[in-house]
Amino acid sequence: MAGTIRVHETGGPEVLRYEEVEVGRPGPGQARIRQTAIGLNFIDVYFRTGLYPPPGLPFTPGQEAAGVVEEIGEGVSEVQVGQRVAYAGAIGAYAESRLVPANRLVPLPDNISDEQAAAMMLKGMTAQYLLRRTFRLQPGLTILFHAAAGGVGLIACQWAKHLGATVIGTVGSDEKAELARAHGCDHPIRYDREDVVARVKEITGGKGVPVVYDSVGKTTFERSLDCLAPFSLLVSFGQSSGKIPPVDLGILAQKGSLYVTRPTLVTHTATREALLESANELFEVVASGAVKILVNQRFPLREAAEAHRALEGRKTTGSTILLP
Repeated sequence: MAGTIRVHETGGPEVLRYEEVEVGRPGPGQARIRQTAIGLNFIDVYFRTGLYPPPGLPFTPGQEAAGVVEEIGEGVSEVQVGQRVAYAGAIGAYAESRLVPANRLVPLPDNISDEQAAAMMLKGMTAQYLLRRTFRLQPGLTILFHAAAGGVGLIACQWAKHLGATVIGTVGSDEKAELARAHGCDHPIRYDREDVVARVKEITGGKGVPVVYDSVGKTTFERSLDCLAPFSLLVSFGQSSGKIPPVDLGILAQKGSLYVTRPTLVTHTATREALLESANELFEVVASGAVKILVNQRFPLREAAEAHRALEGRKTTGSTILLP
């Protein structure tokens, strides 16, 4: 039996219930993991509320964690018993122990801690595909990154700076502005009291930016388009403020022959090869010190509901982890 958070009906944080669940032995292609640290992400909120349809009810939320392989099933060659591993994208992470498809597990190098791994796999590999694949960042470019003091934002700001970019970021408080600045954001903008579009135009000499990374969604979509130079790209990779309403594509013509994409980590790490490439590039920049992983909040797994309240209330910065 393993302590596990279960959701029997979608709704507010109160639907996250701590229960004892039988884990069972791993089947073919599976590994059983004793988890040591679990990551908290906004996608967990989307599944809890039903914004993203859960795999069924009841279900266990959570997309990433780190731990140790306890047992492997038939035909598993990717990992070994006793090995430290981490993963992202396999729903069901809010648990002391669980079964995971072995081909989604990434062996952890000695210089990456379990807490770092749990705090960065989903957010860090998201930053990797955003900056290295969706729009391959080049030195000298200026970018706009919304929610710059969030989990993905702090990793992306540091990584973008490391790649030679100038980073503009939106934040919701002076504390978050300082945090973002300390992690590579050259120009933090207080979206609640400054005109984001005007500031971006001012910083870029009226040109706008070649790319906007936007995980906020509903409240930022149009302003994000207005921050772009002609022929530039809006990367919409989340919707923390709500779903973007239907859009007349003609708006992209009016605002400068713009492009919009909605990428996901699932697609970018669909093959084992792509998964390992993404994770290993992340491990390298973290091990080198170019990107530091901030674990700023820790909650016991039993208090997952409190962790969700803090995340939704914009009271968190950097990464939050749950400890079994």
